[in-house]
Amino acid sequence: MQKVTEIPKLAPRAKDAHKGSFGRVCIAGGCVGMSGAAAIAGRAALRSGAGLVRVAIPKSILPIAAAIEPCFTTIPLPEDRTGHISARATASLLKAAADNDVMAFGPGVGVAGGVKEVLNTLIARDGLRLVIDADGINCLARSTGWVEAKKAHVILTPHPGEMRRLWQSLFREPVPDDRTVQAVRLAEKTGCVVVLKGAGTVVTDAEKVYINTTGNPGMATAGAGDVLTGIIAALAGQGMNNFDAATAGVYIHGLAGDIAAEEIGQVSLIATDMIEALGRAFMKHEQL
Repeated sequence: MQKVTEIPKLAPRAKDAHKGSFGRVCIAGGCVGMSGAAAIAGRAALRSGAGLVRVAIPKSILPIAAAIEPCFTTIPLPEDRTGHISARATASLLKAAADNDVMAFGPGVGVAGGVKEVLNTLIARDGLRLVIDADGINCLARSTGWVEAKKAHVILTPHPGEMRRLWQSLFREPVPDDRTVQAVRLAEKTGCVVVLKGAGTVVTDAEKVYINTTGNPGMATAGAGDVLTGIIAALAGQGMNNFDAATAGVYIHGLAGDIAAEEIGQVSLIATDMIEALGRAFMKHEQL
C-alpha cells in the first residue's frame, strides 16, 4: 500500500480560459425539509473553482435552493408524495449526467424508493463520474447488486455511521476497528475511491492511501459533509482524477475549517463559514 503525503494542486488557469474550461458540475439532492444541503454543496463547488454548477432538486423546494445562491442554475425534479426525488426524475438526471462532467448525488436527498431507483440507474451509467454522499450512501446500503452493476467512476464519502451501514450490507464479518482497513476493504470490494470521514479522514483507492492532517472538532456540524461533496466534485470537474480530487478535497476542506476556526472559534463554526474560508484555503495551499 502506497502512503500518499503530497497534496495535489490545480493547474494554473490559462489566460484565454472561459467558464466551460473549469468543469460542469451537477449536484443532485434535497427533499422537503432538507433544501439547504444541495445548495450548500453547490455553493462549495462554485467556491472551489467549478465553472458551471447546476443543482437538481425536487421542484417544490427549488425556489428555496435558488434563493440561497444566485450563481448556480437549477433543475426541477419530479417528486413523490413525501417530497423526495421520484423515479420519474430518472430521465432528467440522465440528461444532466450527459450534460455535465461530474455529478454528486446525496446531499439532503433522504431515503426513499424513487431515490434508490434513480441512484442505481446512475451507478450503471458507463463513464459517469459520480460522488455519492449522505443518504445516497444510505440508499446503497439498502440496495443489492449495485457493485456488480456499477459502471460509473464512483467516489464514496461515508461518515462512520454510514460506513457501518454500508459495510453490513456488503460484508459478513464485523467492521474492523482500524479505519484505514475499513476504507481499503470497501475500496477493494466496490472498485470505488473511498473517503472515510472523521478525525484523520482516510482516502483510498485500495492501492494508495492518504490520511488527512487538517481539520478540527468545530467542523462536526450540520452541512460540513455537503461542503466536502461540493469541493471534491469541483476538483474532479477541473480535471483531477478521483483519488487526487478526494485527497485535495479533504485537505482543502479541513484547511478551510481551520482558517474559519481561527477567526470565530470552534464552538461557533458552521458550514457556511467553511465555504467563506475556501478562497483563503486555496490560496494558502497554492503558496506551499
